[in-house]
Amino acid sequence: MQRMEMLYPDRFHPVMFLAFRLCRKTDRVRKDIRESGLFQIYRTYCLLGNFNIGLPSNSLPVKITFLGTGTSQGVPVIACECDTCTSDDIHDKRLRTSILVEKDETCIVIDAGPDFRQQMLRENVKKLDAILLTHEHKDHIAGMDDVRAYNYRSRDAIDIYAEERVQKAVRKEYSYVFAEYQYPGIPKMRLNLIPEYGFEVGSIGVLPLRVYHYRLPVYGFRIGNFAYITDANYVPEETKEKIFGVKYLVINALRKEKHISHFSLREAIDFIRQISPRKAFITHIGHQMGRHDEVSAGLPAGIMLAYDGLRLVCDE
Repeated sequence: MQRMEMLYPDRFHPVMFLAFRLCRKTDRVRKDIRESGLFQIYRTYCLLGNFNIGLPSNSLPVKITFLGTGTSQGVPVIACECDTCTSDDIHDKRLRTSILVEKDETCIVIDAGPDFRQQMLRENVKKLDAILLTHEHKDHIAGMDDVRAYNYRSRDAIDIYAEERVQKAVRKEYSYVFAEYQYPGIPKMRLNLIPEYGFEVGSIGVLPLRVYHYRLPVYGFRIGNFAYITDANYVPEETKEKIFGVKYLVINALRKEKHISHFSLREAIDFIRQISPRKAFITHIGHQMGRHDEVSAGLPAGIMLAYDGLRLVCDE
């Protein structure tokens, strides 16, 4: 990962060039500039230039695969006999929510829940550069022991990107990984903090998006013209500003009825209309939403229920 202040784009506006020159002065001046609005403007410009947001680019497209689109219990739910859980439609078979992101030779996964191993096998993922964690709930971190296979292939630890609170949960859940005396064959994980202003994993630039899962602050992510938000029911205005302009938006909706910590279908549709992407996808879907075909028939144009195995190519 590179620090954002070291990413100097080759396309400078005069004001940005001034900020750049000032930031290279003495330590005292550099500190003053870092605390100023001018430096924040400069860092944002760096972010836009390096992540190809709102600027012309010849970079390769981003490929998205929906590894899972279900809620914490998945669909079908154990022992449930509702119409959705007994459906024969493959679209109604949902593993825990996760996506695979590929660009050039870089491959990352957002969240690694209990179905991580099955998802990696299904999509034949031979190489994994990093895992990004939205938050610490079990349906998002419970599969991380299986990164061992990638440790063996790469002969290196795998990079895990998470905020400090989530890192503490990972250290607790996988205490044997971080123990002083380690048993042979355990997973190798390298924990990295998520910088507020964004970071890069190989050729993939990532902008974190702060959203709220009831009262729990969690992360969504913007990658070029693609934004991904799961497990949320509130998006602050400052986060919306970072999302505006995306062509492809993924947002969670648990069911049609209102929920304490997830968007309902109507709330998700209202949010999509605020952002106005070219195409929007609903994920983190519970069995109470109803059958895929029936719900899909009533959705507005440009909005669809995502399903496991769905692939999307996002042009930049």
